[in-house]
Amino acid sequence: MSGAFGLPTEAETRATTPSITFEEFVALRSGDLWRSAYLLTGDAHKAEDLLQTALLKAWRRWGSIARDGAVEGYVRRVLVTTYTDWWRRKWSAEVPTEAMPERRGSGQVATSEADEVDQRQDVLAALAALTRGQRAVVVLRYFDDLTEQETAMALGCSVGTVKSQSSRALAALRRSPVLSDRDQEPDRTQPEQTQPERTETQQTKTEQTRDGR
Repeated sequence: MSGAFGLPTEAETRATTPSITFEEFVALRSGDLWRSAYLLTGDAHKAEDLLQTALLKAWRRWGSIARDGAVEGYVRRVLVTTYTDWWRRKWSAEVPTEAMPERRGSGQVATSEADEVDQRQDVLAALAALTRGQRAVVVLRYFDDLTEQETAMALGCSVGTVKSQSSRALAALRRSPVLSDRDQEPDRTQPEQTQPERTETQQTKTEQTRDGR
């Protein structure tokens, strides 16, 4: 995620510095990378396995990718390609069944824990209905806040492909019954309208009118 005015955060700046060590990169960026892995897989354990595999592949080539200064882009590309490969071989019927666990340092404060869990489940269910390519584009563009060019580099495709996949994915999400149902839910934070209690004087006048007095 970018900092104020679109500038990179300190963690992102250090993560793209050629002299960064593997240990420093993991400490700085593993939290955000795990979230991306979780949104791709819909499963906390698979996300952990996916991230560890991507980091291991990066560690084996750390000298060359660190010198190139494109560490984060390489790791995200490996994350997506490994996810796609695993999905083809093992994940034929993926259905999210759990709430997204909290990661330390997320800095997010839930106004309602139950409602936040419901929202996460809805997001996971909606993402699960997308194709692999569409889901990868949505995660990189709108959750990881990458540009179209950065997303294309991470996916190894053209910017035009990113645009078309993004357009189709957003259209599918807008039609998603899960997200549509959430948008149509009544606002439970507003108090119900109740009739004001009638005073004793008002009740007496009503009784007199009814009796013809």
